[in-house]
Amino acid sequence: MNKVTVNVLKLEHFDSAFELPSYQTEGAAGADIKASFPEELRSEGLTIKPFERVLIPTGLAMEIPHGYEIQVRPRSGLSLKTSLMVVNSPGTIDSDYRGEVKIIMANIGNEAVTVSHGERLAQLILAPVTQAVFSLESNLSETERGAGGFGSTGVS
Repeated sequence: MNKVTVNVLKLEHFDSAFELPSYQTEGAAGADIKASFPEELRSEGLTIKPFERVLIPTGLAMEIPHGYEIQVRPRSGLSLKTSLMVVNSPGTIDSDYRGEVKIIMANIGNEAVTVSHGERLAQLILAPVTQAVFSLESNLSETERGAGGFGSTGVS
């Protein structure tokens, strides 16, 4: 398995008892990342009201190698067992961003949900990036599908 180093900076409110994002199994594609609240929020966590969106701090900043991105994706267990969702999924952390990694969460349920300090919120996927060169043309090549989209190829 190919391994690439991502440099990580622990910010002031990162809980020193926590490990850095980590893979839970040898074959895992995503490394779990936890909520790390400032000291004054650690005991009560953060309650997300129905249909509210919030930014959850992780207390970490990263130096992602040029030519890569980190994708922020939901954890399937959290999505199944709660009404919380990672919004803007997959989110992208660009290689030139140096600010705190925060997770955009939304509560799609009818009851408030509390995110606890140290809760595993999302998974991070390191992925290579290819940038496109966009070329203006007067015509595009023909295909059988053509301009059909949004269900035009059938239901099954």
